[in-house]
Amino acid sequence: MSHKITKGDYGYFKKEKLRRALVTFVLFLIPLTAYFVGWAYFKTRMTIVTVIVVVGCLPACKSAVSTIMVLLRSSMDEKLYQQIRAHQGKLQMAYELYLTSYEKSGGVDAVAICGNQVVGYSTDKKADLAFLERQVQQILQQNGYGVKVKFLRELKPFLERLDSMNLHRESLEKDIKFKLDERYPDLTRDELIKHTILAISL
Repeated sequence: MSHKITKGDYGYFKKEKLRRALVTFVLFLIPLTAYFVGWAYFKTRMTIVTVIVVVGCLPACKSAVSTIMVLLRSSMDEKLYQQIRAHQGKLQMAYELYLTSYEKSGGVDAVAICGNQVVGYSTDKKADLAFLERQVQQILQQNGYGVKVKFLRELKPFLERLDSMNLHRESLEKDIKFKLDERYPDLTRDELIKHTILAISL
C-alpha cells in the first residue's frame, strides 16, 4: 500500500500543486455556473443570484492565493532528501516546509525534533534564517514547549547534528515534563512540536 503524502513529507509540494489547483478550479466553477444559469433564467445579471455568486467567489479567491504560493515552491532535490533521510534514524522529521508570517517567509528543506532541540536545514538563499528561528521558537514557547531552535545553511553540520541527536536521543528526551494534549492523545511530545511547526507552513 502506497504511503499517503501529507504536509511535512517529501513530495508534498508536488502533490499540493495539483490538489490545490483542482480545488481552486472547482471553487470558481460552482459560483460561475450559478451565475450563468441565473443570467439565462432571469434574463438579467441584476438579481440576488449575482450577489450570492460574488460572495461565493471569496473562498475561491483565497484558494487561488494559496495555490499561487504553492506553485512558486519547488520540491526539494531527491538526492538531498535521500542524504538527509539516511541520517534521520528514529528522529521526528519534517520535510519541504515553507514557513510563513506577516513579516517574512522562507523555505526550510528539513527539520529534526528531539527533546528540547529543533534543528533545520535550508537551501533557500533568500530566507532570513535568524528571523525564522526566532519565529518558530516563539510560537513553540507560546504552546508550552521550551526548545532551542537552530537553522543551518551547511549540509554537513546539519547531518552531523542529526547523527548526534540520534546517538544521544534518550538523554535529550529524558526528564522532560510533558502533558498530553487532549486534542491529540496519541501524539508524543516530539510529534506535537512537529505538528505545531507544520501549522505555520504552507
